[in-house]
Amino acid sequence: MQKILIANRGEIALRVMRSAREMGIKTVAIFSEADRHAPFVKYADEAVCVGPPPSSQSYLQGEKIIEICKQLKVDGIHPGYGFLSENADFARKVKKAGLIFIGPSAESMDMMGDKLSAKATAKKMNVPMIEGSDGAISDVAEAIKIAKQIGFPLLIKASAGGGGKGMRLVEKESDVEEQMKFAVSEAISSFGNGAVFIERYASCPRHIEIQLLADNYGNCVYLFERECSIQRRHQKVVEEAPSSVLTPQLREKMGKCAVDVAKACNYSGAGTVEFLLDDKLNFYFLEMNTRLQVEHTVSEMITGIDLVKEQIKVARGEKLSFTQDDLKINGHAIEIRVCAEDPLNNFLPEVGNLSIYKTPTGNGVRVDDGFEQGMNIPIYYDSMIAKLITHGKDRTEAIEKMLRAINDYKIVGVETTLDFCTFVLKHDAFVSGNFDTGFIQNYFTPEVLTIKNTELEEISALAGALIFDNKKNTNVVETVNSVKKSQWKTNRLN
Repeated sequence: MQKILIANRGEIALRVMRSAREMGIKTVAIFSEADRHAPFVKYADEAVCVGPPPSSQSYLQGEKIIEICKQLKVDGIHPGYGFLSENADFARKVKKAGLIFIGPSAESMDMMGDKLSAKATAKKMNVPMIEGSDGAISDVAEAIKIAKQIGFPLLIKASAGGGGKGMRLVEKESDVEEQMKFAVSEAISSFGNGAVFIERYASCPRHIEIQLLADNYGNCVYLFERECSIQRRHQKVVEEAPSSVLTPQLREKMGKCAVDVAKACNYSGAGTVEFLLDDKLNFYFLEMNTRLQVEHTVSEMITGIDLVKEQIKVARGEKLSFTQDDLKINGHAIEIRVCAEDPLNNFLPEVGNLSIYKTPTGNGVRVDDGFEQGMNIPIYYDSMIAKLITHGKDRTEAIEKMLRAINDYKIVGVETTLDFCTFVLKHDAFVSGNFDTGFIQNYFTPEVLTIKNTELEEISALAGALIFDNKKNTNVVETVNSVKKSQWKTNRLN
C-alpha cells in the first residue's frame, strides 16, 4: 500500500496517519465542514471535504468515500473506530471496489457484530457464557417465563447494541413488558434492528477485555488484557493494562478463550474480546469488537507493539512477525479519556471554545488528541477531546505519573473529566485495585469535586488579596497555607 484514506476524524485519524507516515505510506483525510481546520486535516498529505457537519452527511457517506478513493488512487481504507468501522456492508463495498479494507472481513463482522450470533459462536467454542436466552425474544410472555428461570435482576439487551444503548435493567416481573418495549424502541432507533435478548444481570462485575491480533494465515495472538471497569453510562473513562486482579493462569485462560473466538470467525487484524469478571474471578463472554479500540494505547505501551502498523501489515498480506511466546508485559499503563463533559451534571457533554489548551509532556506521558488551542468543541460528535496515557515500571508509578500529567493539563473553555479522573486515581478503592463497574455509583457524588473547586477559589481569592494588600501579607499567607493544608487532607481522604 502506497496511499491510504482514513475514514474517520479527530485523534484516531491523526494517530493512524502518524503510524502510516512512519511506514512511508501517504495519507488522505476526509473531513466535515465542522472539522475543516482540525489538526488531522492539516497533517494529512491530502484532504477532501466530504460533507456538512452531521456524521450522516459526512463521515458515514460510504459510497462517497469510496469514490474519493478512486479519484485519488488510494489503495486502502482505515476506518478507525466508530462511524463505518464495524459496518460489514461498507467493508464489502470497499472490497468490491478493488480497495483494501484495513480490518477484518465482512463475514467476520457479521458473525461478531450481532451479539446473538457472537454468543452462539463463543458457546460453540466452550467459552463461559452468562445465563440468558438462546436467541432473540419478541413475545412478552416468553420473556417473563425466561426471566423467572434466570431470576431478577436481569438485562434486556439489543442484539445489535453497543455503548449502553438498547439495554434495560429489570428488577421485577411487573417491569418486564415496559422495559422490553423501551429496549426494542431504542434498538430500532439506534441500530435499525429491534431484536433483543435476555441475560442475567451480573451485579457490578469487572470489565476485562483481551486485545487480539490475527493474520490471514491462521496465526492469532493475544496482547494481554485491559481493565475497563471505571465507566459512566456504560462507557469507559479510565482504562489500564494489565488488570490488577488477574493471575498469570487466569490471564492465559482468558487469552486462549479470546483466541478461540477469533479463530471461530476466521478473524484477521486487530480485535478485542470482552468479558465480565465476577468477584470469584469467574469470567463470562460479553462481546467481540471487530475494530481498533479507543483504549488500544495501553496495550501498546505494555507490549511495545504498534497496533495500527500491525493492522496495515496484515491487510497487505503479511504474516505476524511474532508469536505468543515473544510477547511480554512491560510495566503498567493507564489511560484516561479527557472528555468535554460536566461531572457535576451527570457527565453531560459540553460545547465551547478551547481558549486555553496545553497538554502535559514528560517521560512516560503520551497524549493522543485532535484539538488545538482556540478550536471549538463541536456538538455533532463524541465528547472526547483527548486520551492521556502514562506508563511506569509498575502500577504505582503509572498512577503517580498520571496524577502529575493531569495537573499539568490546562483546559479552559469547557468543563472536562480531568478532576473526576484525579478523584478516581486517588480513591482507596482504585489504588487498592478493589473496584468494579459500580465504582461511580458506589463512591462518586458531585460534592467531592465541588468541595475541591470551592477550596481552589478560596486560594485564588486569597492570593489576589496578597497582591493588593501588602499590609496584610503575613496573615494572608498564613490563611492560604491553612486552606492548602485543608485541601491536602480532603484529597488524602478521597
